Amino acid sequence: MPDLGEQAVSKVTELGIKSQLDEVETLDVEIETDPLKIMTGAVDSVAIEGEGMVMKQDLRIEKMELNTGAVAINPLSVAFGKIELAHPTEAEAIVTLTEADINRAFNSDFVREKMQNLDVHVNGEPATVDMQKIEFGLPGEGKVSLATDVLLQASQERKHVAFTAVPKISESGQQVVLENVEPTDNQELSPELTEALLNQSKELLNLRNFELEGMSLQLKRLDVQTGRMILESEAIVHQFPS
Repeated sequence: MPDLGEQAVSKVTELGIKSQLDEVETLDVEIETDPLKIMTGAVDSVAIEGEGMVMKQDLRIEKMELNTGAVAINPLSVAFGKIELAHPTEAEAIVTLTEADINRAFNSDFVREKMQNLDVHVNGEPATVDMQKIEFGLPGEGKVSLATDVLLQASQERKHVAFTAVPKISESGQQVVLENVEPTDNQELSPELTEALLNQSKELLNLRNFELEGMSLQLKRLDVQTGRMILESEAIVHQFPS
C-alpha cells in the first residue's frame, strides 16, 4: 500500500499544479483528513493557495484560493504520482488580479500581435491601424479604464482612444464583459477601435484562462476595487493536475 499520508498527497498535488504554470512565487496545498480515512482515499477537504501564478498568455494572478469539501481519491493513484478522484467534487475559487497583472497581459507579445494590422473605419473612412501600448486601469467606483494610441499605417497619424466601462459577469458566467462605455477625453470614439479593445478584454478575462487541468469554473461574483479585481467562482474539480 503506497504512503497515503497528508504530506504525500499534498506534494503530488503541488507538483501537478506547478507543472502547468510558467512561474509561481508561492504555492501551498493543505490536506485535512483523518489518518485512518486517508488509507481508503477519503479526504475531508483540500485547500490550495498560490501567489504570483503566471498562466497561459502571460496572465499573472496575484492570488488564487481554492477550497473543496470532501474528496474521494483512488489510493493507488498516489503511488504513480497522480491524484485520481473517484468522482468530481465541488469547490470555491477566488482569483485576485491587480491592475499591473492585467496591464502585463494586455501588453504581452500574444495580445500585441493581435492588435496590429486591424482593418477598421476611422472618421468614416477605411483604414489599417496598429494599436500601441494599451493602458488598463482600475480607478475605483466599480469601473475600468482603457486607453491606447492608434497608428494609422497609411498616414502615420496617431489617434488616442480612451474610455471607461463597467465590468459585468456575462450571461454564461464564463467571462467578464465591459458595458456602459464612456469616452474620457470628450472625443468621438471609433466604434470599431472600441470594439477591438472590448473584445480583447473579454478574451483576457475569460475564466478558461484561470482553470487548471481538470477544473471548470463558473463566475458568481465580481468585486472591482481600486487597483484590483476579485473573481469569485464555483468550481467543479474532475481531477487534480498531475
